[in-house]
Amino acid sequence: MAKLVSKVYGDALMETALEGQKVDALYDEAKTLARVWEENRPLAALLDNPKVVKEEKLKLLENIFQGRLSPDMLGFLTTVVEKGRHKEILSILEYFIGQVKEHKKIGTASVASAVSLSDAQKAQVRERLLATTNYLEFEIHYTVDPSLIGGMVIRIGDRVVDSSIKTQLYELQKELANIQLA
Repeated sequence: MAKLVSKVYGDALMETALEGQKVDALYDEAKTLARVWEENRPLAALLDNPKVVKEEKLKLLENIFQGRLSPDMLGFLTTVVEKGRHKEILSILEYFIGQVKEHKKIGTASVASAVSLSDAQKAQVRERLLATTNYLEFEIHYTVDPSLIGGMVIRIGDRVVDSSIKTQLYELQKELANIQLA
């Protein structure tokens, strides 16, 4: 259900962005608003409080965000709260951000390596990802996982490229276990 709500409202926000040619502006606002929403749990808790009536919630949003957000984004927030979907604001924003990234052909990748990569190695990874995908840009999140022993694991959405020594050793172990000695 939450996915459906995120899709419906996220698609509506995307349609607004495309129609008004405000994709970049609303994308930037959505990223900022998502960060604000994550960092200010008391705001979400206040909107969740059943003792606070809808009119007070709307007034609160207006007081906080008036002049800080575009009328389109403020109107979006107001509509979501009016419809009682305030619990889904973060997931809607995340869905919208994902839609804009797809529209702009920005990929998101996570790269895990056994040791920290140098800037030159990171540039090589970026260039290789750009060359082997249809994306024009990448947001890459790097992590270090010493258990990989060597190599790296790259995730883009639901696709995984695992060239780690850990996985190669595991595959070798499976092959050795299947060998029949005569």
